[in-house]
Amino acid sequence: MTAYLLERALLPTGVVDNVRVDVADGRFASVEVGGSAGSANRLAGLTIPGLANCHSHAFHRALRGHTQQDRGTFWTWREQMYAVAGRLDPDRYLALARAVYREMVLGGITTVGEFHYLHHGPDGTPYADPNEMGLALVEAGRQAGIRVVLLDTCYLAAGIGRGPEGVQRRFSDGTADAWASRVDDLRRGVTGSGSSPAGRDTADPWAGLGAAVHSVRAVPREQVPVVAKWAAAHEAPLHVHLSEQVAENDECLAAHGLTPTELLADAGALGERTSAVHATHLTDRDIDLLGSSRTQACFCPTTERDLGDGIGPSRALLDAGSSLTLGSDSHAVVDLFEEMRAVELDERLASRERGHWSAAELLTAATVDGHRSLGVADAGRIEVGARADLVTLDTSSPRTAGTGAGQATAVFAASAADVVHVVRDGVVVVTADDRHDVGRELDAAIREVWA
Repeated sequence: MTAYLLERALLPTGVVDNVRVDVADGRFASVEVGGSAGSANRLAGLTIPGLANCHSHAFHRALRGHTQQDRGTFWTWREQMYAVAGRLDPDRYLALARAVYREMVLGGITTVGEFHYLHHGPDGTPYADPNEMGLALVEAGRQAGIRVVLLDTCYLAAGIGRGPEGVQRRFSDGTADAWASRVDDLRRGVTGSGSSPAGRDTADPWAGLGAAVHSVRAVPREQVPVVAKWAAAHEAPLHVHLSEQVAENDECLAAHGLTPTELLADAGALGERTSAVHATHLTDRDIDLLGSSRTQACFCPTTERDLGDGIGPSRALLDAGSSLTLGSDSHAVVDLFEEMRAVELDERLASRERGHWSAAELLTAATVDGHRSLGVADAGRIEVGARADLVTLDTSSPRTAGTGAGQATAVFAASAADVVHVVRDGVVVVTADDRHDVGRELDAAIREVWA
């Protein structure tokens, strides 16, 4: 058993002083306000639960600084992204993802949902192990110390009525049934119930597996139910890019007479285990469908602003019944504190009013609700029985000093640079001394991608 004395801690009831937590077998065995220090390790500052990054494309991190300098749109950026996708093999992807996941852990993220569609070789031919690229991500998470939920993504088309083109051939399994067969093999590996087809042992206590429909552009309407039924049968999370672009809505309406949200509802793809990523350009009916089905809305504000996507109706979705979660998506920024406050600040820009989201609501999005959306419902809280994830913030930095060391400090003042100590499942995975080492690893991995 390991014990920590938290100078200030965010508990389900709010922020309190002097909290002793005892950790056994990776979980909180006791949480005592005002407990005696004894031999407990003291963590000075504000300690919050581990953060959940619910939407990641690890390989996009190689684009930071390379795509921001020119004019263009989401669609021109996508071509640059495809160029990076064409350069990766399992070894390069392992090295890049490990560095990216270490950057996440350094910023207090203890669980990541990896929206993974880079499945096959450069010409679309599967590797000897058809899940080699996904297994590289699982291994990268193990080495980095982050809990990876691999959201294996069905991606079959370049657009409605068009087969995969160019690098997209790497993404496609041909049909949703073929996708499901491959993922069944992957599931037997990452859950520890067997080995991958190539005999590689993939059992990993930190990994989980979910499903994803890339978008209504990339999965034909008649094949969406196959993915939804697979997720339901395995009680797995189901994530989907939804209405990120107006062009996506227009294409779907022209082809099917439905909005993307209506198409997903018709396919049985909405529900409490589903997360709609971006959910930017929605009709009132879309909001009602998402809210009434309790579909979660995953916003990625730093990516949405980097790509010029627009500002989604986050508060309207919550009021309709869709809980908010957060992701760093393209990793133009890896900072869940910035994602939290950007939700509120973007609402202010759109409405010219302040105070749409409280700090407590945004912290819930980044912890409890985020973990739940990834199928890790026993994380994101400092309470007995929960996974022992702790993120400690320096409350005396130039950013946080004088801000009260409360929930508002975490949301409206702190950044990833203020994280000084991270515990995941009771194991210390980051201290402040790791920062420069992670930077060097990122630089080396990204140079290798561009070489």
